[in-house]
Amino acid sequence: MTKQEVLERARELGVQFVRLQFTDILGVMKNVAIPVQSLPKALNGEIMFDGSSIEGFVRIEEEDMYLDPDPDTFQVFPWSQPEARTARLMCDIKNPDGSPFAGCPRSALKRVLQEARDMGYQVMVGPEPEFFLFQYDKEGKPTVKTTDEAGYFDLSPVDLGEDARREIVLALEAMGFEIEATHHEVAPGQHEIDFRQADALVTADNIATFRFVVRTVARKNGFHATFMPKPIAGVNGSGLHLHQSLYQGGDNAFSDPKQPNGLSRVMLRYISGLMAHAKAFTAITNPLINSYKRLVPGYEAPVYIAWSMANRSPMIRVPASRGAGTRIELRSPDPSCNPYLALAVTIRAGLDGLKHKYEIPAPITRNIYRMHESERRELGIENLPESLAEALDHLENDPVVWEALGDHIASRFIEAKRVEWDVYRHEVHDWELEQYLSVY
Repeated sequence: MTKQEVLERARELGVQFVRLQFTDILGVMKNVAIPVQSLPKALNGEIMFDGSSIEGFVRIEEEDMYLDPDPDTFQVFPWSQPEARTARLMCDIKNPDGSPFAGCPRSALKRVLQEARDMGYQVMVGPEPEFFLFQYDKEGKPTVKTTDEAGYFDLSPVDLGEDARREIVLALEAMGFEIEATHHEVAPGQHEIDFRQADALVTADNIATFRFVVRTVARKNGFHATFMPKPIAGVNGSGLHLHQSLYQGGDNAFSDPKQPNGLSRVMLRYISGLMAHAKAFTAITNPLINSYKRLVPGYEAPVYIAWSMANRSPMIRVPASRGAGTRIELRSPDPSCNPYLALAVTIRAGLDGLKHKYEIPAPITRNIYRMHESERRELGIENLPESLAEALDHLENDPVVWEALGDHIASRFIEAKRVEWDVYRHEVHDWELEQYLSVY
């Protein structure tokens, strides 16, 4: 859409307010709300905000930042009332001189996608985000009491979140999302909504908007939606599986019927790059201390750096579809990540595999969880990081992943996460009291 088309569309739909949205480096959605009368000014990149108040942006003496809306992202929130019809635009962050701000996550992804285009590829991504719906207590605070006792693909009456999930899907479709599937997941209160694959930047925008829509519609239905990776011990956590493929000249570059299993050399090299940099990009794709309570054996989340055709225990799976549907499924990320940064680092890792043609091991056909440690060692299967601190160490020492983020984002992200780890490390938790207080 052009700027003029956005203005005309806003007029036709009776829009009264516009939310100019962006994320901080940790992936938290931020917005500046403006009356529709200021929309022409916003589309010209003239709306300013205080960058010093945003996590990981700038120091207090460099506070002025500008929002640069992407006209293609104009959508109306379907739940907004006619008298206060509200639309949204996703924004890049610019410096006062008009140059891209080094701390803008969306711009970081755009840099990586430009690198892919320079190599002749368009990156397509289809996400599978999972989330929990919980109940509120009498004071309106969220609990971890689930809305149902249902399981994988169960239907009502046990799935009390079905109506909320249906409303979420309708809201997303009204905003232009193409939904492929929606269902109850394995754990009670857990749900999944899958999008059709799209250009990687569109997908990142969609994931950021998706989380906002899910929370808003869930609240309207009396539920609290959370994308926390592991809110309940002893059940499956929530993942964000990312289906990725490269297209070249309109054709899927991952497909080659002449090669074994129909998988092109491009695809195998892309996988090799993901495996080579997995330990480093895990800090970005799994950014919470809680993320590593999901990445444990026994709950379907991957723990090992390996790939397979159908086996779901490795980090990377190649689904059965071939031809235009040939793709990889990266299973380790979780939905708490910043979608722009998660795609930037994983795509950059895959592109590095194309450039350097790393050696790729044979696909794993057995269940890795059931292998003895010596068997895994023999096959060269390494573990993903077991803690946020370990993942940050790998990120600091991986120039490819660091470069995908840029110095500003990488250093500020690590600084924020080191603080988070130190706070956690100094806390005394309930488990410790239960385990040790009466014994020692």
